Amino acid sequence: MATSTYMTFLMHKNGEDWEKLLDITEFPDLGGDPEMLETTTLSDRMQTFVKGVQSNDGMGFSANYDHAEYLALKALEGKNEQYAVWFGGEETASAPTPTGSEGKFSFGGELSVHVTGGGVNEVRGMAITIAPTTVIHEE
Repeated sequence: MATSTYMTFLMHKNGEDWEKLLDITEFPDLGGDPEMLETTTLSDRMQTFVKGVQSNDGMGFSANYDHAEYLALKALEGKNEQYAVWFGGEETASAPTPTGSEGKFSFGGELSVHVTGGGVNEVRGMAITIAPTTVIHEE
């Protein structure tokens, strides 16, 4: 069954507790294809391979610009922190609450943030990139 991206959250570990870092508008692939290591010999008619290390690029997230959130993200730059992407939440009267009931993907990383360009009649945005320092763990 297909599910919507509604209630997808970027989380940050604060002590022992997970907290929503900010509302996001886009999230990246949570993993990548493995590198292919060639094992072809001169006796093979076709190339052969074994799987190598799984590739993973910097993890790019997009969000609407908010000055207070931007400053809070700037304060995290240069620090190796714990982050996660959670799928699923509970709808409340004020705002959705993250539960991760449809999947939790956690990883360590170093965050950076910058304001993105804009044009006429657009919402200001910011780009958050997390350089992963650990593998992504599915909980």
